[in-house]
Amino acid sequence: MNEVAEGRRARGGGGAARRAERTAVRIECAKFIERNIPNLEILNDEALEIIETNAETILEEIGVNFVENPEALLRWKEAGADVRGERVRIPRGLARALCKTAPSSYVQHARNAERNVTVGGKGLVLAPVYGPPFVRDADGGRRYATLDDFQKFVKLGYMSKWLHHSGGTVCEPTDIPVNKRHLDMLYAHMTLSDKPYMGSVTEPSRAEDSVEMSKILFGSDFVDQNTVMTSLININSPMTFDGIMMGALEVYAKANQAAIISPFIVGGAMAPVTVAGTLTQVLAEVLAGVAYSQLVRKGAPVIFGAFVTSIDMNSGAPTFGTPEAAHITYGAGQLARRMGLPYRSAGSFCGSKLPDAQAAYETSNSLNMGLLSGVNFMLHACGWLEGGLVSSFEKFVMDADQLGTLHHLAKGIDMSETGQAMDAIREVGPGGHYLGCAHTQANFKQAFWRTEILDYKPYETWEEEGARDTVQLARERVTKLLNDYQKPAIDPAIEEALTDYVARKKAAVPDAFM
Repeated sequence: MNEVAEGRRARGGGGAARRAERTAVRIECAKFIERNIPNLEILNDEALEIIETNAETILEEIGVNFVENPEALLRWKEAGADVRGERVRIPRGLARALCKTAPSSYVQHARNAERNVTVGGKGLVLAPVYGPPFVRDADGGRRYATLDDFQKFVKLGYMSKWLHHSGGTVCEPTDIPVNKRHLDMLYAHMTLSDKPYMGSVTEPSRAEDSVEMSKILFGSDFVDQNTVMTSLININSPMTFDGIMMGALEVYAKANQAAIISPFIVGGAMAPVTVAGTLTQVLAEVLAGVAYSQLVRKGAPVIFGAFVTSIDMNSGAPTFGTPEAAHITYGAGQLARRMGLPYRSAGSFCGSKLPDAQAAYETSNSLNMGLLSGVNFMLHACGWLEGGLVSSFEKFVMDADQLGTLHHLAKGIDMSETGQAMDAIREVGPGGHYLGCAHTQANFKQAFWRTEILDYKPYETWEEEGARDTVQLARERVTKLLNDYQKPAIDPAIEEALTDYVARKKAAVPDAFM
């Protein structure tokens, strides 16, 4: 073979290798975000002190209700609270003193140690949508969610580079009995993904199942000594702690597993219409909830949660991405940092029925305020639609793509020698261009965030390819990720033990759909 033919073969081989590299399935997972930018703080010290004083006044003079939980009332009484019926009044300073034993950060372990996350400090962990009973996609429209939908969302979460966490109830599989579906959801998170996950909180026994299944996955000793779950404990605002959620909190605290103590606030309905009034109530509720977790077990990991929206006074529907929600989210972040606790808030919130412009505007506002407010654990980071009633497949991948921008924003500005780029400026000089200079060639692959969905092609190319809008592109992305999905390796003996546990627990009780 002559030299020309040999050269062509070599070039062709190199091109084939590059094409193969570009088309090969790569399952990437970015490390959780570590901010290199400042938090946005909108309250001065005087305002913070007023809110803190008022919150302590609520606890001392008005009190909070712990309903259907005699054990909680006994704990509070022994701690020095004034307990009358189910009303608990907490002396000024007691709740804050109890909260001091809660850690400022903790590590949640994944079954793949490379996926471990640190919750607290300057970190930001991103987890998907949680709780909707409905799903939506471009093919089937809006419908009740099934276990198959749930499993697809878990796979999408595993395949999404910018998500650090598999989440919990990414949708509610309504085709499975209420008293058994938590087993299928946990099993899916544990076997279809190797990212961290959340446990069940809908009944204390289901929290216990979550702990027991985690012990099968990680080993009993490991779970006893480490945190492998972060779960959501909602407060029934205003100022009511129900026995089911507190029962789940008790299970997780005793097992040294993390819980988000989160008021569920719709301003104007479950809290005052003013920002300062809402922040005061949020702080009072969090103080009481975190303090109670420490009464159950000192040092149990907890997160200061704030799920906040306002209400449309014309329709009564919740609103998202609003200035008031941003003010509360920023202010709550400051209060959380003053308590020395990790902070949960924000997400891909929107009230839109479709993944449209309204959804994009509201979601963008919500995601950016989460980054700038110092959130450490962002639940609902992708997939949320229709005020949290719907998990959308297309919006899931649209949001997950945009989470990459949060990673890049959080890096801040590179002021290293490479970042200053003086060698490039010298090389190019006046009137030149930077496309071919050495600095560009060395750095262009990592220089800019790259979307996996949005279209930046020329108009003619876009038209030739079908003039696809973002929803169509997202639909194709969903299909690609599910087709490319590869189940992460798991010890067959562990998977068999999990399968057996689920089967035995299901067989032990009759189905219940209420």
